Amino acid sequence: MIELKDILIQYDQRSVLDIPSLRFEKGKRYGLIGENGSGKTTLLRLLAGTLTPDQGSVVKLTPNGMGYMPQHPYAFSFSVLRNVEMALDKSEVRRKQALAALEKVGMGQFVNARGDKLSGGEAQRMACARIIAKPRQLILLDEPTSSTDIKGMDLVEQTILDYAAQCGCTLIFSTHSPAQALRLAEEVIFLHQGKIVEQGPAEKLLNQPASEQARLFLQHWQL
Repeated sequence: MIELKDILIQYDQRSVLDIPSLRFEKGKRYGLIGENGSGKTTLLRLLAGTLTPDQGSVVKLTPNGMGYMPQHPYAFSFSVLRNVEMALDKSEVRRKQALAALEKVGMGQFVNARGDKLSGGEAQRMACARIIAKPRQLILLDEPTSSTDIKGMDLVEQTILDYAAQCGCTLIFSTHSPAQALRLAEEVIFLHQGKIVEQGPAEKLLNQPASEQARLFLQHWQL
């Protein structure tokens, strides 16, 4: 379980995240939706520990074992295989684990390519392989398919669902796509101007939003 209490983050005296209380249950899949600047990335960075709040606290009762994938993931100048192996402890099975993860996201043929020469979508799939190459208890994904094509998106989404089911991990991801939130999330959190306006089961919130802000955000989306 993860709990946020009295969180406030400000940039240039502007509130970018204002969350009095929020809890994430262990083993559940959460989707963060909202307009650009609504606070999705800031919330993920806070949970990942790369950002410190100006006020409040984050209580993590989930043991160590977190993976964080930013929207523009790191790709180092060595091989794709080595980029994935970096996430793994040195062992006789490290190469096997990395290769298996790359195959799952359709990157098996890129093992010897340079990580920093990949396209944006390929880099995202490589980063996803780095995340799922070993069991984790919490994974945080910021727009995990924003640069991928449809085939790549399908591969990443199915890989994430399979991984979450196998590991029983907590999944928290952001997306601009309500359809993706419906496919991947059990619960959706709608953010607006740094605040949580609405939260609930994915199908109910996306199909029957209770708030005016969520209705306006979802009005151009059709199932």
